[in-house]
Amino acid sequence: MIQPFDDNYFMKKALQEAQMAFDKGEVPVGAVIVLKDQVIARAHNLTETLNDVTAHAEMQAFTAAADFLGGKYLKDCILYVTLEPCQMCAGASYWTQIGKIVFGASEPKRGFINLNTQLHPKTQVVNGVLEEECSLLLKKFFIEKRNLN
Repeated sequence: MIQPFDDNYFMKKALQEAQMAFDKGEVPVGAVIVLKDQVIARAHNLTETLNDVTAHAEMQAFTAAADFLGGKYLKDCILYVTLEPCQMCAGASYWTQIGKIVFGASEPKRGFINLNTQLHPKTQVVNGVLEEECSLLLKKFFIEKRNLN
């Protein structure tokens, strides 16, 4: 029997956010934050829209989740994000003390793993969830962007 609320289920929610970013001309990264099988925050990249280099999907989601909870710590929460977090977002996750990070596509150049960015010691990491779907949307975005220029 398939459990309805698994990593794939919530990554699909993050992919919906990434598609919204894509439709706005933003780099298509989406994120959701989950607490006890409930999505408490949804976000996608808004760096172009807000003219803000810090407006990554994860940063937007951290802010929304903290607002929802009325506190800055996300110890019992899970971040689902379509692309491996960058150094900035991983650093912010450290301060939120998020319980778990689940990401889809790896980011070998700017991702936190290759850059050895330290997460909170209690944060668990799962990678490669719906990796192909997450990667395809990013590739499609950059191919289209190159063809426009």
